[in-house]
Amino acid sequence: MRLRHGPERGYAVSADSGGSTVPRRQLGRKLRELREAVPLTVAQAITALEWSKPRLWRYETGQVPIHPNDVDTMCRVYGADPSVTEALKELARQSKAKGWWHAYSDIPEWFQLFLGMESAASRLRQYEAEVIPGLLQSPGYARAMISRGPIKGLPPESVERRTEMRMQRQQILTRKDPKAPQLDVVLSESALVRGFTPKIMTDQLACLLAFAERPNVSIRVLPFSAGPHTAYQGAFVILDFPRESTARDPEPTTIYQESPTGSLYLDKPSEVETYSSIWDDLSTVAFDQPASRALIEEKAKEWSR
Repeated sequence: MRLRHGPERGYAVSADSGGSTVPRRQLGRKLRELREAVPLTVAQAITALEWSKPRLWRYETGQVPIHPNDVDTMCRVYGADPSVTEALKELARQSKAKGWWHAYSDIPEWFQLFLGMESAASRLRQYEAEVIPGLLQSPGYARAMISRGPIKGLPPESVERRTEMRMQRQQILTRKDPKAPQLDVVLSESALVRGFTPKIMTDQLACLLAFAERPNVSIRVLPFSAGPHTAYQGAFVILDFPRESTARDPEPTTIYQESPTGSLYLDKPSEVETYSSIWDDLSTVAFDQPASRALIEEKAKEWSR
């Protein structure tokens, strides 16, 4: 799946459950597979369904919930068996459940998709070249990032609200049910030396060291001395998902990237293999956890002088 959406690195919210994102994506993929098995092109399908192309696209990519009646219509057009139709209608009912992020009306739809995926993941592998990842940010660092983000001139109350939401989002790392995901981070040394005020950075690096104490969090630093590496094209997140039941396939491993003008989701096997290879290369050249901790402590002392 290849999707692009509008940018907003600054949004983050609390983390109670995976919400409806995963069922939506699963349902969309199943419906797309049914259409392609007929086979019907997108143009033929929208003609038969009397829908617009954007509507079908949003359904098949899991962007929006699907009403069970629409699932029934699609299955009828695609000639699906009654048992398959009923199973997909039940999945549609699950997909209509609202995630916790719906309490925040200013979160754009494209980022809601990522929040649901992040909450549902069993493992997150993240590389950051310039900044501390949102899941590991201190309040002061997050506030400074949001203030200097792509949305200019945010009033103080909006900055505080978004800072609070980002802090609440970090709760996925300490939750008990479902089990907290494993977070593996490779962080460029640049993020430790390029920052804001000494107080903000001292607090942030102390926060990093505290997160690194958690059994489900691994923070490794890619030092300047490592030289060139294969992740030169920028930051990314690899999301792995658990099998929720024997009757339902797990979500495919997905790559998430942000840019100043959009976000990108990749889950083709060849794409996942490419990024997994990049991750393996980073793991080879990055410091191990003890050496990374020592470097973070050293940079914290430098900022505190």
